[in-house]
Amino acid sequence: MRTHYCNEINKTLVDHEVKICGWVNRIRHHGKVVFINLRDREGIVQVVIEEDQQKLFDIATKIHNEYVLSVEGRVRQRPEGLVNYEMETGEVEIVASKLNVLAKSEALPFNLDEYQEANDELRLKYRYLDLRRKEAGEKLVFRSKLIKKIHNYFDSLNFIEIDTPILTKTTPEGARDFLVPSRNFKGEFYALPQSPQVFKQLLMAAGFDRYYQIAKCFRDEDLRSDRQLEFTQLDVELSFTNEKEIINIHSELLQKLFLQLLNVDLPNPIPQITFKEAMEKYGSDKPDLRIPLELTDIADLVRDSEFSVFTEAASKSEHRVTALKLPKGASLSRKQLDGYTEFVKIYGLKGLAYIKINDRSQGLDGLQSSILKFLTADIVENILTRTNANTGDIVFFAADKTDTVNEAFGALRIKLGHDHGLVAHGWHPLWVVDFPMFTKTDTGWTFTHHPFTMPSNTNPDEVIANPSSVMARAYDLVLNGTELGGGSMRIDNHPMQMAVFKVIGISEQLAHERFGHLLEAFKYGYPPEGGIALGIDRLAMLMTGAKSIREVIAFPKTQNGICPLVQAPSEVDKGQLAELGIKIISDSADNKI
Repeated sequence: MRTHYCNEINKTLVDHEVKICGWVNRIRHHGKVVFINLRDREGIVQVVIEEDQQKLFDIATKIHNEYVLSVEGRVRQRPEGLVNYEMETGEVEIVASKLNVLAKSEALPFNLDEYQEANDELRLKYRYLDLRRKEAGEKLVFRSKLIKKIHNYFDSLNFIEIDTPILTKTTPEGARDFLVPSRNFKGEFYALPQSPQVFKQLLMAAGFDRYYQIAKCFRDEDLRSDRQLEFTQLDVELSFTNEKEIINIHSELLQKLFLQLLNVDLPNPIPQITFKEAMEKYGSDKPDLRIPLELTDIADLVRDSEFSVFTEAASKSEHRVTALKLPKGASLSRKQLDGYTEFVKIYGLKGLAYIKINDRSQGLDGLQSSILKFLTADIVENILTRTNANTGDIVFFAADKTDTVNEAFGALRIKLGHDHGLVAHGWHPLWVVDFPMFTKTDTGWTFTHHPFTMPSNTNPDEVIANPSSVMARAYDLVLNGTELGGGSMRIDNHPMQMAVFKVIGISEQLAHERFGHLLEAFKYGYPPEGGIALGIDRLAMLMTGAKSIREVIAFPKTQNGICPLVQAPSEVDKGQLAELGIKIISDSADNKI
């Protein structure tokens, strides 16, 4: 039906006959001539219908935006004064000799040619219309190219692409599972995979020493701009390897993707920092290095001060007293400072102390703060020296539990950077390494990454005896403050796996019920191995400049987990429920559960 896509119509085709198909992006009537901008997935080209083609002219006068047309005609060069240099095909046009209306369109719920802002729910309800916009469609095209490059890269390194099951068994991956009831085994359920973790480890046991997959994963968790209930990740596993090789492979992958798709040279090598350094300097294990602001510990400087908020926190091992300097921040108004105080309260911080440095040369007289009366001149001078604060700056302070301080000041650092134009242009990837193996909770210990991560300690008894000191052989890849993904070397023997399960409260019986297949595999020659998973959606979001991963997913859910397009989730016919052995009951508030 077509000989060319719209964007292929250029000066090399002048005086050639072509056939194109697409949607009317815009139509303009100019007396004896009708101009139609016809759009397909690749671009837009101008079609001209002249009055001497009376039959076509009559048809054209009844055409509206988003009609679907097929056009045949001759390509001609536009006169110099009528060239549209903003269009890829702006030097030429097609003089129509045949015009067929393949489908008509009713009035749209929102404009496409001059994009009209619409709320997310409306856009997602008519996502097929939204994707007709160049800006939206190009992101999906880019995503396709991105995945193709990933395939080519791993194929060149002798990796084997293998699909793993979608219907599997519930596992503790750190988020809630989506459960699928079984018709044949009433009362029993499959789970949709949060990741292919166990299966890819079993592929290593099977001898497929280089595996990869573009895997669909599912997590029933609260949504944010970089999360969806279902998402796509690059999943990779290797045997007979180590952290250095895995990091090198994926550093090269990222560098090649940016060079080939964006013509951007990333750092080589990509820098690495430890988890400890990331938390101390940035309050986050996924720091945005485009922002130059850093946290500075001052507990040793204020331990003997008269400010009880500082001294109490400085005397406790699980607390932190830190400072954050904002250059030229002394000009902040009371309203702005109150706004930042309310902001950190969101993260559990009770307040926000600060010192304005109006004139450093005047000592205490050149400073402005309500906490100065509790601090000696020496303490203040030491704080200003350590934070490298100068005239015109402001220094913020936080003193509380370490996790609270890190979360609040990590977020404040990002907000200050964006509010005050401190975010540098460009790309700043880094690897974060040397994570703690376990994280303390109110009820005990949980895993920092997942329970199959190999501890740096090689003695299972030591892992059980002192979980707080155990480090993980894990690594995360971060880009401009977004975690692209992470991985680790995997536990490859039964005693160590059982030791980790014991620390996180999984009994031997439960371990064999949930992971007997993996524990059994350890008996039959299990190789040393490791792997990683990177978020395709997040990577595509960053590389296309999208504000949310919803923009790079064809049919995403809203932030409430709803698909307005097909109205999912939805109620199920009672007959289907009966066949599955499921009955819907209601709680006291008359909500279905």
